Amino acid sequence: MALLGACLCLASQEALAQQGPRPTDPQIAHIAYTAGEIDIKAAELALKHSKNKEVRTFADDMVRDHKAVNEKALALVKKLNVKPEDNDTSRALVQQADAKRKELEGLKGAAFDKAYAQNEVAFHQQVNGALQNTLIPSATNGELKDLLSTGLKIFQGHEQHAEHLVHDLSTQSGAALQ
Repeated sequence: MALLGACLCLASQEALAQQGPRPTDPQIAHIAYTAGEIDIKAAELALKHSKNKEVRTFADDMVRDHKAVNEKALALVKKLNVKPEDNDTSRALVQQADAKRKELEGLKGAAFDKAYAQNEVAFHQQVNGALQNTLIPSATNGELKDLLSTGLKIFQGHEQHAEHLVHDLSTQSGAALQ
């Protein structure tokens, strides 16, 4: 499962790098919004499938925070009169997320919880790396750059929370085996 997560993360980073030339602000807006929507859908799946209190709390946080950032992003593009532009990167992210969601839907109980948490770590590593290394440096609009920077801080916290969740779930399953 860890290898699958690593492969997904590498494939996703490759998708973010496929763009070639630096993405434009409309493309960046679409990539960022798409990443938020992907995590909202994953969290909604966790809320539907998980009975674990820690997983459900984490998923609630993901829905709340990603919806809030996406609302700010939509307000900003409306204010700037910019139309988010679909692109190869956003399409690749959706395709990968759809495949992962199908995989997660086939799991139940502790196996689902662990796979969801591991995916959240990998996804946030991918998104945070893209924000830090590509999207923020490529953004030309100061307000967009500020929003992405604020999002990065929030999502770095998500990554740490997901890492703790993976650890806690591993500890719980290890204790259950004894």
